[in-house]
Amino acid sequence: MQRCPGPLPGRHHVRRHNGRVCIRGRTPPDQAVLFSTRTVAITADALRITTFSVLVYAATSSALLSALAFGIGFIPQLFGSLLLGSLADQLPPRALITGGYALQCTAALLLALVRMPIAASLGVVALVALATPVFHGASSRLVAQSLEGDAYVLGRSLNNIASSGAQLFGLALGGAAVAVLGPHRALAVSAALYLGCALAVRIGLPRLELGEFGGTPGSARGDGGAVRASLHGAGLLLRGRTVRRLMLAQWLPSAFVAGAEGLIVAYAGGRHFAPGWYAVLMGCLPVGMLVGDLLVGRLLRPPTRERLVVPLIALMGLPLVGFAAEPGVGVSSCLLLLCGFGFAYGLGLQRPFLDALPQNGQGQAFGLLGSGNMTLQGVGPACFGSVAAGIGTGGAIALAGGAAALTAGWILTWHPPTTPVPVPNYSTGSENSTEQHACSSPAQ
Repeated sequence: MQRCPGPLPGRHHVRRHNGRVCIRGRTPPDQAVLFSTRTVAITADALRITTFSVLVYAATSSALLSALAFGIGFIPQLFGSLLLGSLADQLPPRALITGGYALQCTAALLLALVRMPIAASLGVVALVALATPVFHGASSRLVAQSLEGDAYVLGRSLNNIASSGAQLFGLALGGAAVAVLGPHRALAVSAALYLGCALAVRIGLPRLELGEFGGTPGSARGDGGAVRASLHGAGLLLRGRTVRRLMLAQWLPSAFVAGAEGLIVAYAGGRHFAPGWYAVLMGCLPVGMLVGDLLVGRLLRPPTRERLVVPLIALMGLPLVGFAAEPGVGVSSCLLLLCGFGFAYGLGLQRPFLDALPQNGQGQAFGLLGSGNMTLQGVGPACFGSVAAGIGTGGAIALAGGAAALTAGWILTWHPPTTPVPVPNYSTGSENSTEQHACSSPAQ
């Protein structure tokens, strides 16, 4: 594991005592602010995304447009990361994170207060998504540089657990808010949550200069601008085979599952489930994710987590194949719970991925990882929504699950179960022994 340059407050170490995981060290106020505001923002995201998807489906009765509304906030993020991602390493993090939440607040207010055509509403969400990788990258960089060793993986596990709980609360809040207030006022509630996050970061996060968290001030201007620097940095990351494979391993399974998730509203409507059951079905995924991250992160050691990457990805996809039989609410809920549990596979990839990154580009790397993930999760609902128009929502969900299971087979051909990934040499564009580790057979 690489160590952060220079002393950083709140350094954490991990140990195990009688099989129990302990993270030693104090939690600085800035980490508490980042953690709490991100949790609230995920609640607002779940509320906004599901409410907007329901609003579009009610207005159009189109499974394709409903799925597109679900994923439109994800699709443009990859372009934002490629064009603006280097700013996460070049601008003060407090200004970036505060501005990001304020921008999301503005978009939610526009959707709530201005009665726009469907195309214009989709455009507003897409424009905001372009800036999302920048402030998410800055936030992830701060977290990664405050945790060491397996503490980083366990910190990500804790963050995933909190995210799953926040998604559940957002879905429950969304269902209640739509029923009581209507969809437009429910969107106003999400805007208020984003505003609270922006104010909390502005007040609670200290002003950090770039040198205090490893940034590279002025490098974009010296290389010809932020866009050129972003494209150059993204090219260096994606040309490395190990980093590229680890990114794809984190992108593809969740993209296929998101394609299935984007069809849940239409599936519940087509099967004539009682009003509100769509929220129950959508809530099963984060419940499974919460349980999976809790058990895998809490009980298993790092080598075991890394060995279980492929089986857990298969567990994500195979239950969704059961939707080909168009099951009822009870069976559908169980299948989605199992699918959500499989998301814990990502914990086995966190340490190799962090080890493979250059320290002066971690912010952009995390932004690219997150934006690629979000973009493909947006493309998934659009693609499988088109498929659903031809074969039905149940068949399209099953197809998405089969694609996720096939991804597990591809990862099995190169993923080393326990071998740490050496740091690649980005100055020469080569990865030396990293290639050998990445291509070694899991049987070894």
